[in-house]
Amino acid sequence: MLTLILPPAGAKGEFFSLAPSDTVEGAIKTYTVQKGESLIEIARKFELGYNEITEANPGLDPFVPEEGATVTIPTMWILPDVETSERILINLSEFRLYYFFESGGSPFVETFPIGIGSEGHYTPVGEFKVTEKIANPAWHVPESIRLEKPELPPVVPPGPDNPLGTHALRLSDQSILIHGTNRPFAVGRMASHGCIRLYPEDIPILFTLVPNGVRVTIVRQPIKVGIQGDRVYLEVHNDPYTEVTLSDAAALLIKRGLLGKTDVTKLRKTFEKKDGIPTDISN
Repeated sequence: MLTLILPPAGAKGEFFSLAPSDTVEGAIKTYTVQKGESLIEIARKFELGYNEITEANPGLDPFVPEEGATVTIPTMWILPDVETSERILINLSEFRLYYFFESGGSPFVETFPIGIGSEGHYTPVGEFKVTEKIANPAWHVPESIRLEKPELPPVVPPGPDNPLGTHALRLSDQSILIHGTNRPFAVGRMASHGCIRLYPEDIPILFTLVPNGVRVTIVRQPIKVGIQGDRVYLEVHNDPYTEVTLSDAAALLIKRGLLGKTDVTKLRKTFEKKDGIPTDISN
């Protein structure tokens, strides 16, 4: 008998049952800034990264937004263009992780915001797998980092000062981990030495859901197209390391047989905005 694996009660992340045809999940929301709140705090409240909240609200100061201001909450995503068989899928262009899995004969996806490698320490793209699951990991500080920060010890034990957080998944590229963090403000930023960081409240959920040996696909897809009902959506991210053009967006629509259902003016405007929000471009 198969048991449906659902996230624990109160879990974070965004969890969806996958429909056979729709490739757009979630919905756009709005939120009113409360006294003393930053966009960084609001992003975490709604399972978003720094990049998502700032791209969607370019007119607001991310650190001291005006009290009472309306914030766009872009909790809507087009699924990346990868087969949705069981795997962890990481799209570096949007700073987001998707875990596709099947339970009880039905497909599901759980998605989380992430932090990724910084300039010069890029997170690699390619095919990997989870080779080890580690609870309460010790951080064995790489020599390259100790050269930059000689004050660090060879090993940082588990605890609040450990940058790996409470759980870690080691990939077949031994230098790369998917782990928690003691610096949650780094989620949605390029801030690591190549590893993938999740919010402290998210990593235990992923750790529980994911079996050892699961496939991990890491891609850069700054442009995504999708369907919700009979509507066509486009999502464009400003990825400084992947140059894309309007022609690339059109090519994706042609590949999916959707160009004829698209309003060219809406397509152009959405591409030029590059705000990371799935936008209806149907004619």
